[in-house]
Amino acid sequence: MDALNTRWLTGTDSYDLLDDDELTRAWLDQHGIHRPAAALPDVRRRLREARSVLAATVADPGDLTAVNGLLDHGRIKLSLTPHGQTETAEVGDPARHAAFVCARDFARLITDAPGRVRKCANPPCPLHFTDTSRKGERRWCSMSLCGNRAKARRHRDRLQGSM
Repeated sequence: MDALNTRWLTGTDSYDLLDDDELTRAWLDQHGIHRPAAALPDVRRRLREARSVLAATVADPGDLTAVNGLLDHGRIKLSLTPHGQTETAEVGDPARHAAFVCARDFARLITDAPGRVRKCANPPCPLHFTDTSRKGERRWCSMSLCGNRAKARRHRDRLQGSM
């Protein structure tokens, strides 16, 4: 999910963690994705491509061709240790390692929570979320931000319509 949310808005300014080497390194470290032996610009390009594919899959969950294309770039090797089963991602192109790991985690997420991964209903907001509400009707990434903005916009539109 975090691969989808590397972009955000603050007011009207947009930001992207994948536009900066240091922020990308920090993001990889934070998510436990080992730094590949590839040039960071190539890793960032592959991550941005993966983010676009994952967002398109959220928008059209029936079309899995592109996300399966990401998954075609690697495989999961299972091993048994004294502490239990471990998984290791094996990817031929080191620049694709982080993108593959994100696609694998996304595949698990949409398998575990089918129909619950969504884009925020606030059109300018680039964020996605997993709807964990009981009824499954959540619409916004954050009720306090995008939800309140939508309610305020509807209220303002009603007031202007009644004048």
